[in-house]
Amino acid sequence: MQPASSLPEIAIIGGGPAALLAAQRLAEAGRRVAVFEAQNTVGRKFLVAGHGGFNLTNAEPEDVFASRYGLHATEFARFLAHFSPTDLRAWALDLGINTFVGTSGRVFPRPEHKPADLLRAWLRRLHELGVQVHTRHRWLGFAGATGLPLLNEATGTELILHPSATLLALGGASWPKTGSDGRWVPLLEELGIRCVPFAASNCGVEVDWSDFFREKVGRAPLKNVALSCLGHPVRGEIMLTDYGLEGTPVYALTPQLRAALASSEPAYLHLNLKPDVPLAQLAEKLRQRRASQSWPKFLAETLRLKPPVPTLLRELVPELPTNADDLARLLTQLPIPVAGLRPLEEAISSAGGVAWPEVTDELMLRRRPGTFVAGEMLDWEAPTGGYLLQGCFSTGAWVARAMLGYLKQA
Repeated sequence: MQPASSLPEIAIIGGGPAALLAAQRLAEAGRRVAVFEAQNTVGRKFLVAGHGGFNLTNAEPEDVFASRYGLHATEFARFLAHFSPTDLRAWALDLGINTFVGTSGRVFPRPEHKPADLLRAWLRRLHELGVQVHTRHRWLGFAGATGLPLLNEATGTELILHPSATLLALGGASWPKTGSDGRWVPLLEELGIRCVPFAASNCGVEVDWSDFFREKVGRAPLKNVALSCLGHPVRGEIMLTDYGLEGTPVYALTPQLRAALASSEPAYLHLNLKPDVPLAQLAEKLRQRRASQSWPKFLAETLRLKPPVPTLLRELVPELPTNADDLARLLTQLPIPVAGLRPLEEAISSAGGVAWPEVTDELMLRRRPGTFVAGEMLDWEAPTGGYLLQGCFSTGAWVARAMLGYLKQA
């Protein structure tokens, strides 16, 4: 038996950003905290997220920021007010990590700081605060009103904790190799807690290209374009791939694409190849083509629509309109039939998780008082650009405040 003074007052299941920030804030308030992570190390998805550019948050206005969370913008407006992008940058600076705002508004650590540098500084801070971090400890569910069975996978032994409060922050179901595998869902459903099925978010889409197109184009970027789905336009750069499309505009439209794919109608992305040129001006330019000039040469020289655009047009519209007005509309609304989304395990993030009616405004499970949920376990999604990490940090900070309030009333 461990002495009572060494047992955690608060148990946190999971080792991602929501879990670790909550642990830090609770420890700073003088609480005894232990973090239990099933993987060999904590913060694995946090590190993987930094491979393509460590985008911590975004510098856009908070009212616009909150709208990025779609159906849950109201909830996230509260979370962001409690722990804002400015607060996140100040937190990183306190750990010795300077940040800067990129040209797109995204916030990054300065080039001399790698993701591992931030995580090491963070873990040092947690150690200084007395937070216990236990890796290779897998959560097995619930036991009674307060019990948390855990398996120590290093020794093969089981233990049951009875903390005064618990935080579950086990992530969603994307990038399962990092431990974010959604295996926790049946454990909550055993208590009658409803979980929305997971679905891929921020992922590529599949298009049934012809063999000729795949061989001719392969992987090729389309810069300064716009995509839209169900009336939602997004600007940026996309990548044509052998399986379909990827890129920030594609990722941002996955909620709309899921809705379109779920309907009885075919799902389309509409591509605007010249989003900065008004339709009438584009039609006027098209009228300037000489009869002897080929369309590929004209598009490249006059509209700067160079390869692979002609091949893409031929793939999607075998016969181009001869009328300049019709062709202009086609170039601004080129329909791309979408066959499906890429698999969940390839997605940057996931939609689905604990349904919002199952938690209070404080993010405590209604069916299990004293147990709170944060991060991607909840049913929300957001585009890339800093919104995903900020959402995890903000819910972690919000839950820490809520847990302190709960413990004072207990």
